[in-house]
Amino acid sequence: MSKKVELFIPCFIDQLYPETAFNTIKLLERAGCEVMYNAEQTCCGQPAYNAGFWDQAKEVGSKFLNDFSDTDYIVAPSASCVGMVKSGYDDLFTNTTEHNRCRSIQRNIFEISDFLVNILKKEYFGAELVGTAVYHDSCSALRECKIKEEPRKLLSHVGGLEIVEMRDQETCCGFGGSFAVKFEGISSAMAEQKVKNAQAVNADYIISTDSSCLLQLQAYIDKHNIPIKTIHLVDVLTSGWANI
Repeated sequence: MSKKVELFIPCFIDQLYPETAFNTIKLLERAGCEVMYNAEQTCCGQPAYNAGFWDQAKEVGSKFLNDFSDTDYIVAPSASCVGMVKSGYDDLFTNTTEHNRCRSIQRNIFEISDFLVNILKKEYFGAELVGTAVYHDSCSALRECKIKEEPRKLLSHVGGLEIVEMRDQETCCGFGGSFAVKFEGISSAMAEQKVKNAQAVNADYIISTDSSCLLQLQAYIDKHNIPIKTIHLVDVLTSGWANI
């Protein structure tokens, strides 16, 4: 029997990486899930929350709570947005009329690697991608969602791909939402450090489960014409399927 999954596609992916959204559906369906998508969904409220506009974040968050079921699994290809719902919503909805519904959704929402490995117990999807890669631990994945080994387990089964660790593996890429705008110099220097650490281990790819981090790093890569490509975990796990 297939698991029923509601798909949450964050703003970043919807606007900038739509192919990752479609690949997320393909991946979940290959894992045996029945995927549902509510086209009325918008944002989780994280940008407003991080900027300190909690009233506006609560308004957006309330819509999120109403757009999704409190009984089905909710899966997103973004640890950042999942982390917002799992922890940020504590600040917005604790002891409100939406308290119980919020808690149910918090229990049911998962970042995709966490869902595949820990809920579905599936790690191999027949993907192929030739090259050497580093996995970038996003702050949200590592610190809010407690995801560390799950993406690495999935990537270990990708044919032709060698995963290596880089220096300062758990250091931030410098994006941090509005941080990258307000503190451009510091943000760029952090991106530079991350990319140089990837270069030092001769990586062809930088892989992550957060598109915002990939956007930050790819901007630095493009500006300096560096021969490294950033790629979302989902896009890696659906690579080479036509060759199977």
